[in-house]
Amino acid sequence: MREEKAEPARIVVLISGSGSNMQAIAEACQKQNMDAEIVAVISNRPGVPGLERAQQFDIPNEVLDHTSFATREEFDINLIRAIDEHSPDLVVLAGFMRILTSEFVRRYKGRLLNIHPSLLPKYKGLHTHKRALEAGDKEHGVTVHFVSEDLDGGPNIIQAVVPVLDDDSETTLQSRVQIQEHIIYPIAVKWFTEGRLTMLKGDAYFDNQALPESGLQLNH
Repeated sequence: MREEKAEPARIVVLISGSGSNMQAIAEACQKQNMDAEIVAVISNRPGVPGLERAQQFDIPNEVLDHTSFATREEFDINLIRAIDEHSPDLVVLAGFMRILTSEFVRRYKGRLLNIHPSLLPKYKGLHTHKRALEAGDKEHGVTVHFVSEDLDGGPNIIQAVVPVLDDDSETTLQSRVQIQEHIIYPIAVKWFTEGRLTMLKGDAYFDNQALPESGLQLNH
């Protein structure tokens, strides 16, 4: 469990785009739904809307453009330096579209969360809504999980399940899934900052009980 501190838990959020999940977490912190604060937002792409969202919340933000580095390893080394300047208790990937090196993942093992728009382990990678529709799935959703060295791997923490409607398009399905993203990501972050959520020996534990493979599921 995280040691009790007089100050709020420190969160660094990594983004590549709109930053809507970062905003959901920032709003939960602002409403004092959790004893935590986002101390920095770092984007690997300049000029994205998520940087503007961070500014609206007066959150320090910076750009570390991955195209400025010759290799993935060089970028990740510099990203680690940028993150560690803020001494975070938790690192949150919020639409961060980079495959991370093993060195990076090991650095933050057990305190690195990601959100993925599918019911993992289904549909790792990209185009999850399209793949769910093409497969004729009746259910789709979103997963928050600890990050491991496997792409979109690591033990699941919480999932939100949404029905796939007969007339769904990628856009309508994505929009309903995104609503659930903004609900479950702050929940998972809150659990972590309260010391209720941990990763032990590759498994996720909540209140000292091992979670099922799916994580805790919310149905909608």
